[in-house]
Amino acid sequence: MPDPSMKVVLVTPEIPFNTGAIGRTCVALNMELILIKPYGFSLDEKSVRRAGTDYWKHVHLTEYESWQGFLDARQPPRGSLYFFEEHGAQSVFDPVYQPDAYLVFGCESAGLSPAILAGMDDRVFSLPMRNPLVRSLNLANVATAVVYQAMRTQLGG
Repeated sequence: MPDPSMKVVLVTPEIPFNTGAIGRTCVALNMELILIKPYGFSLDEKSVRRAGTDYWKHVHLTEYESWQGFLDARQPPRGSLYFFEEHGAQSVFDPVYQPDAYLVFGCESAGLSPAILAGMDDRVFSLPMRNPLVRSLNLANVATAVVYQAMRTQLGG
């Protein structure tokens, strides 16, 4: 059975620097990083290690061949899944995050697929942006902001 702590899930990540930076955040907070294939890079690339600096070797990393493979293996309760999309109807500040939360992010160019989000409208959240000139934020920045918000009570906030 998996550890009941929060986890970050990246579905088909494309940019190695983002994955490395998110891995570094996971190390800082003792979180598992779950990667769903396919990737837009090799985990052996220097750029992943460079972004994670010398922390990459400490990332608690689990990989799955597909979203369905992840669901079959983990069987996460619906209430533990939190999806983050640019156009989520709810703010990341709205939910009370479960201690065993799976914080799920899609790939940089397309986000999460409609198949993954089907029937999950109440579980989709976005990070508010005040200026409409900005179309989107960097995935690593969004993931870090979300993780700290989700863990704020565990971190003494």
